[in-house]
Amino acid sequence: MKKVTGIGGIFFKCHNPDKMKDWYAKNLGLNTDRYGTTFEWRQADQAEQKGFTQWSPMDKDTHYFRPSEKEFMINYRVENLEALVKELKSEGVTICDEIESYEYGKFIHIMDPEGNKIELWEPFDQEYDKILSVRTK
Repeated sequence: MKKVTGIGGIFFKCHNPDKMKDWYAKNLGLNTDRYGTTFEWRQADQAEQKGFTQWSPMDKDTHYFRPSEKEFMINYRVENLEALVKELKSEGVTICDEIESYEYGKFIHIMDPEGNKIELWEPFDQEYDKILSVRTK
């Protein structure tokens, strides 16, 4: 079974997310919106299919990373999230919540041995592409 297939997103805490997004837009050319920015790419094994990686500065006081106290969280793209979660549970990995489904994919959070919260995402890339096209209009 394939596990991680790529990076789905980078999320990090900062004092002023809007100012941070503006700086990255001005100095590095990121096309930012209220969420940060989304990088679009083509999947290696299916070049006709798009894939996405999210970059999001978040408020320094966000609770989204809890129980981790770290300043960042990485989102990994995975396949077959349900089977992966079963395997992780059998290995004793800390599962923070239940699988949640949205129109653009399924998510769950786990903890690594050093207290880093990790977000696992089984994306529905075609649906995410539709959402992005609405967000950028």
